Amino acid sequence: MALGAVQIFLLKNLALFGVAFCFIYLLPILILPISIRPTSLLLISFIFGLVIDVFYDTLGLHSAAVAVFAFLRPFWLKAVRTSGGYDDTNSPSLQEMGVVWFISYALPLIFVFCLVFFIADQWGTVNWLNILNKSLFSSIFTLLLAIIVQLLFFKRRRGI
Repeated sequence: MALGAVQIFLLKNLALFGVAFCFIYLLPILILPISIRPTSLLLISFIFGLVIDVFYDTLGLHSAAVAVFAFLRPFWLKAVRTSGGYDDTNSPSLQEMGVVWFISYALPLIFVFCLVFFIADQWGTVNWLNILNKSLFSSIFTLLLAIIVQLLFFKRRRGI
């Protein structure tokens, strides 16, 4: 919930070069446990997106995009499954799975979120180059900030 407050109060008006927006509130949804039921994941994500929509005054854009994001997450987790599989208690976080795996897991999901969000945002004008540009740079910016937040504020796993 703290990242939601950071999104609402600090990152609402932040846009690098007018194309890279940060959606750090996706991080808690990304790192929910692997064993979470899909219906619970969709409900939590939709409500979280609705709260963001209320503060952004975006009429369901965040809710819709984060619902698509949450819907695709279980399928993508199966697609990027490690050779040994997952422990159901694992969280698909940077500390649990490693940097390379986390990037291959998070970047496509964040890109899909951004693509849905910006297509819905610019529905009437449909400038595809602008949509792809914003989606790509916003995905990279969000992923970089998500990695930095995890490195700085999350507990590191102690290995043997």
